[in-house]
Amino acid sequence: MRLVPRSFAGRLILLLLLALLVAQTIAFALFAHERRKAVHQVYRETVVARTASVVRLLAEAPPPAHRRILRAASSRALGFRVDAQAAASDTSLVGPARFIAFALARGLDLPRDNVRAEFGPSFGKNRRDDDRERYEDHEDDDGDDDWDHRFDRHDGKWTKFRWLTLSVAMPNGQWLNVVARAPPGPPPLGLPFLISLVLSAVAVALVAVVAARRLSGPLRDLARAADQAGRGEAVESLSERGPDEIRRSVRAFNRMHERLNRFVRDRTAMLAAISHDLRTPITSLRLRAEFVEDQDARAKIIDTLDEMQEMTEATLAFVREDASPEDTRSVDITALVDSVVADLAELGHSVTFSEGPRVVLACRPMALRRALRNLIENAATHGQRASVSLSDRGHEVLIEIEDQGPGIAESDLQRVFEPFIRLDPSRSKESGGIGLGLAIARSIVRNHGGDIELENRSEGGLRVRVRLPRAGT
Repeated sequence: MRLVPRSFAGRLILLLLLALLVAQTIAFALFAHERRKAVHQVYRETVVARTASVVRLLAEAPPPAHRRILRAASSRALGFRVDAQAAASDTSLVGPARFIAFALARGLDLPRDNVRAEFGPSFGKNRRDDDRERYEDHEDDDGDDDWDHRFDRHDGKWTKFRWLTLSVAMPNGQWLNVVARAPPGPPPLGLPFLISLVLSAVAVALVAVVAARRLSGPLRDLARAADQAGRGEAVESLSERGPDEIRRSVRAFNRMHERLNRFVRDRTAMLAAISHDLRTPITSLRLRAEFVEDQDARAKIIDTLDEMQEMTEATLAFVREDASPEDTRSVDITALVDSVVADLAELGHSVTFSEGPRVVLACRPMALRRALRNLIENAATHGQRASVSLSDRGHEVLIEIEDQGPGIAESDLQRVFEPFIRLDPSRSKESGGIGLGLAIARSIVRNHGGDIELENRSEGGLRVRVRLPRAGT
């Protein structure tokens, strides 16, 4: 299973979604941090305000009512009690504790020494982090003990849950001690965050799909045109659309394709002109050879001229076929090979075909037929007997031609594809043609995007492999 898609659109969407997830996570973390700071600020101001209110209320109420006032003002998050000693130490008035003490002293119009502030072990923690442990530790305690534990600096249960401790000196010499637990933390990654992430992801994916289609469309056309050009098919000039970089790429491809077509046309025209113009001097030499008195010399000259004439006619035929290419269409390649083998068998060649699965391939059937005929006929002529097989490899079609002849020297396996190369030193017409068959066959197969490979069989004979790739592979 591929985690990374292969298509341009799929990769673009994946990258955008990953960027969105990272951006959303960072934004949520920043939001939670800012919210935490704001909550802490409001919480500190609330604690200071409530403490100031309790101090004023105790100053105006009679002493017997003080305990009821303290119990009424206390809650699970904030506790008030009057003691003979201050619960907060005056040695830690640094940083935030210093500002809280100054703010409370200024609000009560008291000297700074009459107010102490101290942050406890849970300073910087969220209430969510310690709620469960705190409540489990004290769920069986009664109200009085639970309230008193908040002010016991040596009690292991409540001491670790202190977030802020305030001590305010009372006129009667006692201290109002205030213990506050940690304020609420930032919200968890709940349903709103998930909904926001999903909606953003859907919006980004839709935009990415539209953008990727607009970007990948010209690229797909360019890839298809390049594949068709590599197969020798006619390709129309592509429309220049899309971003500037893609427009320049398409423009460069159109120019390159036009230059290649012009080069091929010029080369074909020159070759055709040379082959055509050779007819006149060959005919002239043939007439002059008739006046040679030596019969043996005359026969040799005429044979040479006949060979030159045959080479010229073969070259002209090849040029004419190359100058008027046929259209590409889907054909049953198995039936095409079978018909070539049947035609050669009717002409007396010992040829067999091991039929494989039916394979449909986009090709130029007349040109491919000529290439296969040259290869199979060459194997049957020089190798006594030829056997042909076809197999479908998925990404390509493989046609193998095996004979039972003497094979070819390793140094000549590539040289035989050169035009007018014949390995028979006698160069007699009975032993073969003029040396264009393999060159024409390889040119046709390569124009289909494939290739031809030759190798000697270990049991003797030659094996020819024709590889024809499927379109788009």
